[in-house]
Amino acid sequence: MPLTFDLHLVLYQPEIPPNTGNIIRLCANTGARLHLIEPLGFRMHDRELKRAGLDYHEWADVRTYKSYDDFLEHIAPPRVLAFSTRNHLRYTQIKYQPQDALLFGSETRGLPQTLLEATPQAQRLRVPLRPDNRSLNLSNAVAVAVFEAWRQQDFAGGT
Repeated sequence: MPLTFDLHLVLYQPEIPPNTGNIIRLCANTGARLHLIEPLGFRMHDRELKRAGLDYHEWADVRTYKSYDDFLEHIAPPRVLAFSTRNHLRYTQIKYQPQDALLFGSETRGLPQTLLEATPQAQRLRVPLRPDNRSLNLSNAVAVAVFEAWRQQDFAGGT
């Protein structure tokens, strides 16, 4: 079992600064590393981003990439788990592994179909919702998935 939580969290073209700020805070508190795929819908020094992340920015490992391919080239995660409301496998039906990359799309568009299709079917996950509902807030969906992955790793590095 790893001594620390070893997880990559990937946001594909996030648009809303407070969501990313909340996710930065989540990463600072869990040890997950955050990777942002450009273009971003905000600047990294955006006031709303900083306000949502409070003073946790210095405690989080946050990196940006020009493209998804750039991220894959630099990080080369052993497995990418793509989250979308269009997927069928629930996020609890998979065994999370160290260095997994959890990939989430933008708030208004989600993940492009091409990225979903490039991900093996068994690695396409969803957070269940009530019938006829569209989606969760991005930062809420990310938190649900990150805590399940961390729980499965016995909250490694946590107290």
